[in-house]
Amino acid sequence: MNNIRNFCIIAHIDHGKSTLADRFLELTKTIEKRKMQAQFLDTMELERERGITIKLQPVRMAYRLPQIADGQEFILNLIDTPGHVDFSYEVSRSLAAVEGAILLVDATKGVQAQTLANLHLARQQNLKIIPAINKIDLPGARTAEVEDQVRNILGDSLAGGTEILKISAKEGTGVEELLRVIIVQVPPPRNDKEKPLRALVFDSNYDSYKGVLAYVRVIDGEIRRGDKIAFMVSGTRVEVIDAGIFTPALKSTDKLLAGEIGYIATGLKEVALCRVGDTIAHLPNIGNLEPLPGYREPKPMVFASFYPAVLAKQEAQDYNLLRDALSKLKLSDAALVFEPESSDALGRGFKCGFLGMLHLEIVSERLRREYNLELIVTTPSVVYQVKEKSGEELMVYSPQQLPDPSRIDEIREPWVKLEVIGPGEHLGVLMKLLQTVSGNYLDTQYLGTERVMIFYEAPLREIIVDFYDKLKSATSGYASMSYELIGWRRDDLVRLDILVAQDPVEAFARIVPRHKAIGEGRIIVEKLKEILPQQMFAVSLQAAVGGKVVAREDLSARRKDVTAKLYGGDVTRKNKLLDKQKKGKKKMRDRGSVNIPQEVFLKILRK
Repeated sequence: MNNIRNFCIIAHIDHGKSTLADRFLELTKTIEKRKMQAQFLDTMELERERGITIKLQPVRMAYRLPQIADGQEFILNLIDTPGHVDFSYEVSRSLAAVEGAILLVDATKGVQAQTLANLHLARQQNLKIIPAINKIDLPGARTAEVEDQVRNILGDSLAGGTEILKISAKEGTGVEELLRVIIVQVPPPRNDKEKPLRALVFDSNYDSYKGVLAYVRVIDGEIRRGDKIAFMVSGTRVEVIDAGIFTPALKSTDKLLAGEIGYIATGLKEVALCRVGDTIAHLPNIGNLEPLPGYREPKPMVFASFYPAVLAKQEAQDYNLLRDALSKLKLSDAALVFEPESSDALGRGFKCGFLGMLHLEIVSERLRREYNLELIVTTPSVVYQVKEKSGEELMVYSPQQLPDPSRIDEIREPWVKLEVIGPGEHLGVLMKLLQTVSGNYLDTQYLGTERVMIFYEAPLREIIVDFYDKLKSATSGYASMSYELIGWRRDDLVRLDILVAQDPVEAFARIVPRHKAIGEGRIIVEKLKEILPQQMFAVSLQAAVGGKVVAREDLSARRKDVTAKLYGGDVTRKNKLLDKQKKGKKKMRDRGSVNIPQEVFLKILRK
């Protein structure tokens, strides 16, 4: 156990985590040179294309360092983690499975929002933090300035003689020295194999042959093939079909000892039964042990509806395809939740819950690529807590579920704490942008001489749709942000209904603050007037709150020139034809209905 080192790499998106992991694999000869490829641990096509890690990946490496302990072989367990805020819970559980963390910072971009967020998570687990500045080979590297920023955020952590390493993961510069520092400074696991089994589940995946694979760090005891075990929080009981390590392919070892990181095959058919953060113990010891701390269920906070974009005659077939595709994705993504729903406008579909906007994008993109599904995705919304006057509380996931206003006592919505980091020269632009999200300013701090960090509180609904894009546009791509949920707060929220020819259209309804209802309603009806095809009768487009119309536009009728066949004669002949047309239009308006094409829904939802 003294020769085991468990560590992970934490950093902001695109700061070089996966590239550094590649160099470690090459240096330790874990992967043959002929099989090596960029982003080796990113196995998903979407990860390679976007250049981001979506699913964390553990790997076990063996390395001899001649300068230490007479060339003893050290076992290095590395976990390559995602950098995006949506997956921060998975990152926090990975950090609970290791003793050390490499804090990687890009020499061209400096400290970013997720750098600080992940550093905070690592400090909560009391990990040994090894700072490293990456990409020093690039022409735009500002190594000295970034070193000051790193010293600033680490503060007292550098007092113990920790030096900030300068590396190039792409070129391999300084990577061997970094590996030596990990072996010297990261402590070995302090676990006891004589104690009863306790193992932390830090991730899970689905295998067609072995069922659910639980990625575990054995804290105490040992686990062997054939053992009868139980998940202490979920209560699921299984027999271990197989146990092994990551090389990074699965390699069966039949057992895992205290301090080791590996997998166990459970044979389960649902990933939801094997939850991240749960504790595994032997069946006879369940009542005598305490679960490992820190478990919580990841709760989806962003909701959107998925509908198959198909012709009516294919609807049933494509609905079944979408249901099967979501079920298969859920096997490898326990945070995804979905339930059936139907809409008069869009047919049958599913209301889906996600951890954040990136999570939503990844799922929708995988459905399109892997299952060839064309989808209509509704505007993302957040979940609301509604307290009725009767005292009953309910969760509302869509505007259609909001009770009648006369029954509502108060509505609460999720709020987040925002950390925005950008160049000091863009401070004014950042403050102006943040003022548009109707939140509360908290504080401003400087990281070195040229970077500024702004703390802000805001409703989650203001952040999820396009705030990140606006942030990047306003600062030419130099700013970054992270957020964390801080609780629920009361607000004066109402349901904004959109009526087309006096009929409410469910797909256009949304929950908005009362003071923004008129502005939002006006934008939607004006957009509808532009894109809705003309009908044979005049159509009123209205935005209403609680039955009161707050905005209106009229779509004029398509008209036929009924007087074209007249050649001279008395004017009364012309008026008679026009009056007849007018009566016909009025009759159609009273009896007719508007069929809204699918393209109109798509354009409004994208808006």
